[in-house]
Amino acid sequence: MIRFSPPIPLALCVWASVVFISAGSHSIFAAPVAQQENQATAAARIRAVLKAQQDAWNRADIDGFMNGYARAKSTIFVSGDSVQRGWETVRERYKKKYSDRAKMGVLTFSDLEITSLGSDAAVVLGRWHLKRAQDQPHGRFTLIFRKTADGWRIVHDHTSAAPSPK
Repeated sequence: MIRFSPPIPLALCVWASVVFISAGSHSIFAAPVAQQENQATAAARIRAVLKAQQDAWNRADIDGFMNGYARAKSTIFVSGDSVQRGWETVRERYKKKYSDRAKMGVLTFSDLEITSLGSDAAVVLGRWHLKRAQDQPHGRFTLIFRKTADGWRIVHDHTSAAPSPK
């Protein structure tokens, strides 16, 4: 399910429509329709980044998985009580924690909710699940995407794991 909320208040959309009406335009809904098309395109591109990450993970390709993140010192990954800063640091964390195929398992993302924060930013809420021989860890994530020169990339990742069954 994709939820793509308008990045601007409804009152502003109404104001824009009034401006179009007073300007004599017959395209009263031109701005909101174009905006929805841009949001749909952004959502599709963000979903493609997440799909590419999932596919790379399932090939045991951490570098390919990391292509979904902005290659910047400002990229942030939060999990538990730990904050990792910088693309390289996040990459090294993944390589250390998931050092072999068995630890990586098979990754699935689901229940994605994408909310626009403007023309160049969005937040994604979703679930992650790893299927491994000995366990099946899973949890939630909140990602902030920014539109960069390389396309839509994760600039902030807050991931949590659900408690393990006892």
